[in-house]
Amino acid sequence: MKMHISKIALAALLLAFSFTMLNCQSNAAHKSDDDASEENMEAKPDTVNLIIKTTYGNIGLELWPDIAPKTVDNFVKLSSEGFYDKTYFHRVIPDFMIQGGDPNTKDADRSNDGMGGPGYKFEDECYTIGEPITGKVTDEDTAMLVWTKLIVPYMQSSQNPQSEIFEIVKAVQEKQSLEPIYGKTVEWYQDRTGYKQPLHSQILKAKVLYSYICMANSGPNTNGSQFFIVTKQPGTPWLDGKHTVFGKVTSGMDVVHKIEKLERDSRDNPNPGKEAFINSIEIIK
Repeated sequence: MKMHISKIALAALLLAFSFTMLNCQSNAAHKSDDDASEENMEAKPDTVNLIIKTTYGNIGLELWPDIAPKTVDNFVKLSSEGFYDKTYFHRVIPDFMIQGGDPNTKDADRSNDGMGGPGYKFEDECYTIGEPITGKVTDEDTAMLVWTKLIVPYMQSSQNPQSEIFEIVKAVQEKQSLEPIYGKTVEWYQDRTGYKQPLHSQILKAKVLYSYICMANSGPNTNGSQFFIVTKQPGTPWLDGKHTVFGKVTSGMDVVHKIEKLERDSRDNPNPGKEAFINSIEIIK
């Protein structure tokens, strides 16, 4: 069969559709969501406590290394080095969140605010690995894993995609549904995509809830220094699994709400003279 869709164009379509499908996942996709969230609301024995001292007041944080060890270590390291000092919350949206942690906000050039970081990126810590998945694809959970872990990477890397996989991809795109993936086995997809590792279910570690602090990113596994605090109640379920949750505010949500309501420009950047600067971050532990 002659394929008229270029690899680059198809990869772009796959990525766009993948993000759409991820945003439309059902709550059933992660069977332990509710249990994990209940646990997260309880006091954790292994925590790190900090105070973000801003020009609008203090914000107390409790960080969870048991959920996101690399993320907590990174935040503590940057805080202890004074990385966040003199930065400000450059994106504030009422009834949604406040975002900070960009070193670009230390200068007078506002055009690149939101684009900075520490000079490196690290992976997300949104999920823990569940049970191996085998056999026929009969549900959305398994179809989503096959799509994201097997089909998308395969189509993006293959110069001459296997015709059966290509036809399934076209059907998925046309129907805007994962149903064309159903019916075949996980092993069938592994064989045709060359994926040799076992496919496992994913268990969401924590939902993105009100008062939680999460990593901001520009896509999967692009964490650096920027973070946000959720101000929407009870949370933002469309961000579950897309941003690493690594703690929550324990005091100073009144300060957070003051910051979210600051006068801002069309990019949600607080107007000059209204910014909420981070003076320092004190690590209490």
